[in-house]
Amino acid sequence: MDLGLKGKRALVTGSTKGIGRAIAEVLLAEGASVAICARSGDAVKATIAELSEHGMVVGDVVDAADLASIETWVANSAEQLGGIDIYVHNTSGKPQKVLTDWSKNFETDLVALVGGVASAANILEADGGGSLVSIGTTASAEHFGSGSGSYSAFKAAVTNWTLGQAQVLGARGIRCNVVSPGPVVFDGGDWANIRAAKPEFYDATVASHPTGRLGSARDIANVVAFLSSDAAAHINGANVTVDGGFLKRINY
Repeated sequence: MDLGLKGKRALVTGSTKGIGRAIAEVLLAEGASVAICARSGDAVKATIAELSEHGMVVGDVVDAADLASIETWVANSAEQLGGIDIYVHNTSGKPQKVLTDWSKNFETDLVALVGGVASAANILEADGGGSLVSIGTTASAEHFGSGSGSYSAFKAAVTNWTLGQAQVLGARGIRCNVVSPGPVVFDGGDWANIRAAKPEFYDATVASHPTGRLGSARDIANVVAFLSSDAAAHINGANVTVDGGFLKRINY
């Protein structure tokens, strides 16, 4: 598909594997230039080498839990790409079992988002506006017997903050939307690990899915690319669920 993204400049956090990597790939395929980041220098270097044949890719080593690291990456990326049109917040900490470790999700999920967008907003506005897309989760919208954990709780905060900015940043020409995946399987991801460690549970989850399969990283990336494009120019403040109907909730 041609979404009119040729020449756009996109920053994607947590983008050397999984959903973030797929988002970078789709944006490149649509003609955008992309800045990636991750904690592993080897992963960043390898990803740039692999993706550069498809378009302009730059990247830096970033610890999303370190706000200064995010801010430096935003500034460097804007300089290298010549501006920012699209900002995708994809970083997230692993679920924490110990309460005192919840700060890891706070920093990686929420502070990285708020601080990163604060660093990018003036550039987005100066370049004529643009798009912010945060990756949420359907786990923020479901009840669990054990109650909400650190992952779903802070993803809920990410969703709330992003959609609230639809009014604030929207007035500055920056559309703010959320994409909330259901279960997604990719190499090295949580559901791939569940498939290996708990095959019966994994198979039961797939069997209960209306489409008979779990989502793919590309399923999510395609929606992010659409929301980032002018084809979605009047979509602002939306939380788009991408789960093949797995979430048993009616959205009005």
